[in-house]
Amino acid sequence: MNKKSILSLVLAVLFVFSACGSTDLAESESSSTEQSETEAEQPISTAGSSDMFTDKDMEIGYNEETSTWITLSGDNASSNSDTVQVSGSTVTITDAGTYILSGSLEDGMIVVNAEDTDKVQLVLKEVQITSSTSAAIYVLQADKVFITTASGTQNTLANGGEYVAIDDNNIDGVIFSKSDLTLNGDGTLTISADAGHGIVSKDDLVITSGTYNITAASHGISGKDSVRIANGTYTIESGKDGVHAENTEDSSMGFLYVGGGTFDITADGDGMSASSYLQIENGTFTITSGEGSTSVSTTNSTTEFGQSSSLQAETTTTQNDTISQKGIKADENISITSGTFNLDSADDAIHAANEISIAAGEFNIASGDDAIHSDSSVVIEDGSFKISDCYEGVEGMSITVDGGTFDITSEDDGLNAGGGNDSSGFGGRMSQQDEFSTSSGGFITINNGSLTIVSTGDCIDSNGDLTINGGVLNLTCNGSGNTALDCDGSYTNNGGEITTNDGSENNPGQMGGMGKTGGKGQGHSGF
Repeated sequence: MNKKSILSLVLAVLFVFSACGSTDLAESESSSTEQSETEAEQPISTAGSSDMFTDKDMEIGYNEETSTWITLSGDNASSNSDTVQVSGSTVTITDAGTYILSGSLEDGMIVVNAEDTDKVQLVLKEVQITSSTSAAIYVLQADKVFITTASGTQNTLANGGEYVAIDDNNIDGVIFSKSDLTLNGDGTLTISADAGHGIVSKDDLVITSGTYNITAASHGISGKDSVRIANGTYTIESGKDGVHAENTEDSSMGFLYVGGGTFDITADGDGMSASSYLQIENGTFTITSGEGSTSVSTTNSTTEFGQSSSLQAETTTTQNDTISQKGIKADENISITSGTFNLDSADDAIHAANEISIAAGEFNIASGDDAIHSDSSVVIEDGSFKISDCYEGVEGMSITVDGGTFDITSEDDGLNAGGGNDSSGFGGRMSQQDEFSTSSGGFITINNGSLTIVSTGDCIDSNGDLTINGGVLNLTCNGSGNTALDCDGSYTNNGGEITTNDGSENNPGQMGGMGKTGGKGQGHSGF
């Protein structure tokens, strides 16, 4: 079994344990008909950085005396090694080793076509390469390729605006690799893709250090099996996703892992997205997706009872409404351990089709839709959350808050728990009644924390049970027919300090809600 298969197996086991806890626990639960709705959720099990990076991934050193030098000169190149073949402005590397590149190639490309057991390191030392019709660097075959920017150097790679087929592969990136690809170094790499993507690996893509300035018509950074980032500085402007991991053939792959780094991403699509899980251990993230929250306008319509029955959203741009424009998105779980997040998104700022687990971090969020949305459970252990603009603040089938500081201003509910799948995005805001069903057994449990919520809808709305075991809650509901506290199941306050502007802490869901007992679609703001 190769290393990648082993890693996939380890990650699969980790996530199985996340859902089941342990073999004994799974056996115990199989004999039980139902888990208590108010039982605290457990954080998602995650993989560590040691599983993500090899020592070689982190190593940026090289020996100039034993390396092969390649000098680029306009429309030609030269080298003193027979492992380097030069044909006009195309330079082909055919063997393992370290190759130091310098100079300019006006319309050409570097091709790595070695044995599938070879490891190749390309050191960029004041390099400028432009390919008018293909990739500037093309890895056709190797075991693994390392692209290292030399310390203190400025390097530029670009595509001229189109890709003309040169073989059976669909080359569509300024750096395009069919093999595992690692980028690192102490220098700067600027990538300009007038067409296609900035960096593409059809295998694993690893970046451990360096400074990257990427402008791309499509994705900025894209990996098929995974994208793994240990550190570095990234400025990305992209016509699609800023950082994108997707594997449509293997559901265990297509994941995105970030151990640290500084990210400034402006994306027409998602800021960061993964077709599998997405895990962030640390870092600083400034992400604007889909022109941000101000690109979405809302129109309230009221029923005969004066209650808000729908919030319609439309963009001020001509973007197709089917384009996903979320800040951070995963088709499976999202796990955030720490970090600083400044997110401004047209759609959900943080969105998972499965579970969301947040252990800590500083979050400043403005969203045209939900600030934090899970189709399953949301578990927040700690952190600081300043949500200045959103449709709903935190939404999931279930929500568990163990601690943290929350300052939420929402057009609809501050916290909303229901169940089922989200028709998310712009359509989600126009068709909220289809989003969650009342029979799902959703619940909200607040064990601790400080929550200040100002809402037009309900401040806290549970379509199941609402349990408050501790914490300080200051809730202001400004919506006609809505309440600060609303639940369709049982309500229990075991020690929370609650202040509302409507007295609903004494009788959630009954103050001004006309005896609300229904869930979504039942004539109140929890729809």
